[in-house]
Amino acid sequence: MANTKTIINKFGTLAGWNSVTANMMGRDIEGINQISYDDNVEKENIYGQGSMPIGRGRGNYSAKCSLTLYKEEVMAIQLAIGPGKRMQDIKPFDITVQYEYDGVLYKDRIRNVEFVNNGIYVKQGYKVIATKYDLVVSHIEWNVL
Repeated sequence: MANTKTIINKFGTLAGWNSVTANMMGRDIEGINQISYDDNVEKENIYGQGSMPIGRGRGNYSAKCSLTLYKEEVMAIQLAIGPGKRMQDIKPFDITVQYEYDGVLYKDRIRNVEFVNNGIYVKQGYKVIATKYDLVVSHIEWNVL
């Protein structure tokens, strides 16, 4: 008799790109193919007598974010902000990133975001025009309601 035992990962269906929704400036971003964000706190061991640390020091908090947008999404944003304005002129806004996992929604909020660059790179053979934007961020709220 053949072994018909089914092995299922304990996490079930894992979250992937299809479960991600990013919202900025009041609308879901459709023309996006990448988002990356993280935060850090400077930490280091503090030494005193001997060779082992006697404590730990903490420094500044920092957060960063980048996203890649298709040209059509960028054009829609530029139309909304008005002629003659740059992406860098947009006032600070939040980005909410939502993941659905096992029927439950998880949200991260990237706070006080501003564009720091604008540009375009396209060459023969490209099927789409996509640009990576670096963003300045004040902080990230993880798993908010």
